Amino acid sequence: MLDLCTISHKGGLVLWSRSFTPEAAAIATSPTSPVNSLIREALIEGRSTEETYEKNGYAVKWTLFNDLELIFCVAYQRILQLTYVEELLDSLKTLFVELFRPFLTAFVASVHAVNKGVVEAVTTLDISKALEGWDKTFDRLLKGLEDKDRSSRLRTPAKAIPVAITPPSDDPSTMPTLAADETSDGQTIARNVEALKNRMRGRGGRRGGRGGGSRPRTPLESAPSSDAETPTKRKSKAKTGRKWGDEVPTDQDMDTLDYSMDKPDDASFRAQDLDALVDKSALGTTKDGMYSVADWEPKRRADQEEDERIQDILQNAKNRKEEKETSSSSTFGSLFARLTGSKTFTEADLQPVLEAMKQLLMKKNVAKDIADKVCQGVGENLLGAKAGSFQTTNSAVRAALSKAITRILTPKTSTDMLLSIRDKMSAPVGSGQQRTPYSITFVGVNGVGKSTNLSKVCFWLIQNGLRVLIAACDTFRSGAVEQLRVHVRNLSMLGVNGATDSKGRVELFEKGYGKDAAGIAKQAIEYAKEHDFDVVLIDTAGRMQDNEPLMRALAKLVSVNNPDKIIFVGEALVGNEAVDQLTKFDRALKDFSSAGSVNKGRGIDGMLVTKWDTVDDKVGAALSMTYVTGQPILFLGTGQTYTDLKQLRVDSVVQAIVND
Repeated sequence: MLDLCTISHKGGLVLWSRSFTPEAAAIATSPTSPVNSLIREALIEGRSTEETYEKNGYAVKWTLFNDLELIFCVAYQRILQLTYVEELLDSLKTLFVELFRPFLTAFVASVHAVNKGVVEAVTTLDISKALEGWDKTFDRLLKGLEDKDRSSRLRTPAKAIPVAITPPSDDPSTMPTLAADETSDGQTIARNVEALKNRMRGRGGRRGGRGGGSRPRTPLESAPSSDAETPTKRKSKAKTGRKWGDEVPTDQDMDTLDYSMDKPDDASFRAQDLDALVDKSALGTTKDGMYSVADWEPKRRADQEEDERIQDILQNAKNRKEEKETSSSSTFGSLFARLTGSKTFTEADLQPVLEAMKQLLMKKNVAKDIADKVCQGVGENLLGAKAGSFQTTNSAVRAALSKAITRILTPKTSTDMLLSIRDKMSAPVGSGQQRTPYSITFVGVNGVGKSTNLSKVCFWLIQNGLRVLIAACDTFRSGAVEQLRVHVRNLSMLGVNGATDSKGRVELFEKGYGKDAAGIAKQAIEYAKEHDFDVVLIDTAGRMQDNEPLMRALAKLVSVNNPDKIIFVGEALVGNEAVDQLTKFDRALKDFSSAGSVNKGRGIDGMLVTKWDTVDDKVGAALSMTYVTGQPILFLGTGQTYTDLKQLRVDSVVQAIVND
């Protein structure tokens, strides 16, 4: 831990100082402080040429910025081993000069212009106001370096120190004696030692214990007790029924407890819960009568932005320094070659950077196999390529990786589902024929949120003035039909564009449990055709990707009804598992839905990724899913209300993955 950090002018004026301990604050202004002693003895008198100075138990390190005559000092206890001090000094100097160069230039000019002394020369300059905000910047810089040092020390395995273990002895003469100042705790220590010896003796007597031998059993231990010979019989008590009240509940009481029935006229429900179903801050935009869900933007915390700003300043300063050193040390020919881009990337240049990028991708929840393939492709594209003007390997790999991720995430087909729906609605039909509604099937494993996010898509469709029929084809999970019934009741109350009473725009089609899901979906589509519904949303039961009978049943539903869209619903929380789920779902649908027919099997048409709000910037599941199928991500589920549905923007995902 640091004790003192100062930034001062060579003339003696302290521009900024920070004390971390009361002792350091007390000695900071004293003539014998380590910093003052450093300036007087090491810098002015020139007694030391090293960049480390020791005084009164403190170690002081410093660095100079001669252009502006500044001294940057850090003091800490000499017994501490702080490995980040040199990096702190270098970053401290770079940041301070970059942020306050205009003020510092005016300050130095003022000092040189007046010969009365530094204090009189700068009385017109408000130093505290000019350096406003520096404290927070310094805190962020120091915290980042301390966290980095702490994590590096945690990753370093500690060396095991061999310790000779002496087994306890029963001989009192071998027991350690107590010093004079330890007699107060002598009895306590003696009791603890005796208890430890008893436990060690007991452990050695067990069969297979450490002692290896067996302790002779006493007659009481060897002889069976009377309780052991006659096992105790437990007395069984008759189970008594619970009483929930003094009287049998009436039909009216039961009706108030039934939350699965459709009760559109329940005024209490409207007053209490209607506003909680829609998050107005998450509402999308309505333009030309079309309601679009909001775009997802990565959350940017204030401290994260400050860290990025600090790193950008340091990196830019480093780049300028490298350019300056290169231009001053290189010959004209090598400089010309660098400017013209004749330097090519070799495998030795790319390998360490690509490995770091692969670790970054996996940290952002990208599946390992996908991260390997993406980085391999980036390396193959850059190998032998010419570098740009002063382009580093790191920047080149990062730029190539951004392009690769953008290319993977960019949809190959249209993601405008509303356009597809309206095209089908406006398509001409033959005389005497009825228009077939647009059907969407939601598939996925158990518990990912298919029914909940289906209702969000339904709200989006209702907001666009479409009539929606929800088909309850999850005939296996208990409560699945009742869950959809509650969603339909809620959605019928929300209405179009937030207006109440849209009953008639959404309806539930259900046939109970234990029925054939493919048959129910077919009946639902026929019902929607007869009653002029625009869209049919088909909810299916969750199933694991390795369960072949259930995957065949799902493929049967697809082949029988031929839906317009098959949307895979997956979680943003999983990495490698998402790839396995999506791959096997897509393969099973293609294989089983084409069995016995000449038509090619149907696969996944798009993805809806749920629980997106729980992963912060670890959004690599989007890259993994898109890489596997080549299909786009249509929606993102980000919360628990009907408006918590977002659109994915490629540049936002690239920014969240690459920028770190």
